[in-house]
Amino acid sequence: MSGIYARRIAVLAASAALAATTGLLTAPTAQAAMPTPVAASTARTYLSQLTVSAEGSSSGYSRDKFPHWITQSGACNTREVVLKRDGTGVVQDSACAATSGTWYSEYDGATWTAAADLDIDHMVPLAEAWRSGASGWTTAQRQSFANDLTRPQLIAVTDNVNQSKSDQDPGEWLPSRAAYRCTYARAWVHVKHYYGLSVDTTEKSALQSVLNGC
Repeated sequence: MSGIYARRIAVLAASAALAATTGLLTAPTAQAAMPTPVAASTARTYLSQLTVSAEGSSSGYSRDKFPHWITQSGACNTREVVLKRDGTGVVQDSACAATSGTWYSEYDGATWTAAADLDIDHMVPLAEAWRSGASGWTTAQRQSFANDLTRPQLIAVTDNVNQSKSDQDPGEWLPSRAAYRCTYARAWVHVKHYYGLSVDTTEKSALQSVLNGC
């Protein structure tokens, strides 16, 4: 990978750790949202800059090649940091596990009061990333991608909705809650652009269609 990308990864690792620590120290004023993606106009520009190519092979892919969830601060791993960030009134025990709180799932509009009902979705799924460029990354780079708290890459959503999405791109799956599709497309393009991942033609067309309506 390029020197610029390597520097981005180093900065990302440091800033993610700092952000996680800061978030835990200011827990009473939880952000209750993933980082805001770029504006629709910027996303349209970014999309035009992405490499368009047929989706690569899944050969060699394993979730183990994207180590997660890593420790962010103290006893808290990435999943627990996102649950705290995306929820309201979240209480954590000494092991950082969420024992109570309320979570609104942006994908389907459902509200949950048990952390077990939520998955932390990778906006750009790990397998999708593998097929669009991440197969050539180092394990350290894939770990940073899988635990990115700085980009709009991680979000707490209803578990079975996340499982329904699986590793599909926007040409194959979009949130059932239409009001969130613009944010979803902006976030998807933001992440793919930052990490230099490619898009296939169907994926790009679906993203253009959503972004043109934003």
